[in-house]
Amino acid sequence: MTPLHLLHNPRCSKSREALALLEHSGRQVEVTDYQKTPLDLPALQALLSQLRAAEPGFNTRELLRSGEEEYQSLNLARPELSEAELLAALAAHPKLLQRPIVSDGQRAVIARPPERLKALLG
Repeated sequence: MTPLHLLHNPRCSKSREALALLEHSGRQVEVTDYQKTPLDLPALQALLSQLRAAEPGFNTRELLRSGEEEYQSLNLARPELSEAELLAALAAHPKLLQRPIVSDGQRAVIARPPERLKALLG
């Protein structure tokens, strides 16, 4: 069985809950602290494709944490920003990435709440 990949922030309670659920599932889990190992633009584009595979119509803005200071200072709420501009902001400021995100290599979900993992766990 293919391992699941968790984009994780160990300081986030929801991320820790998702990790615990994954470990309890018995599935092999690869964990990446995305703030220490940020995703580059191609990785973010691939992630977006996986999120859309799991949830058609997924909006790029759903990847952004709108409560972060960087979101405000970069004025990312502007509706005219393109997908490419939003992904570039995420690549430059990994703190903005929504968490936790779990991928099976084909599909991905934002596991907020962690129970959303059931879609990948089968």
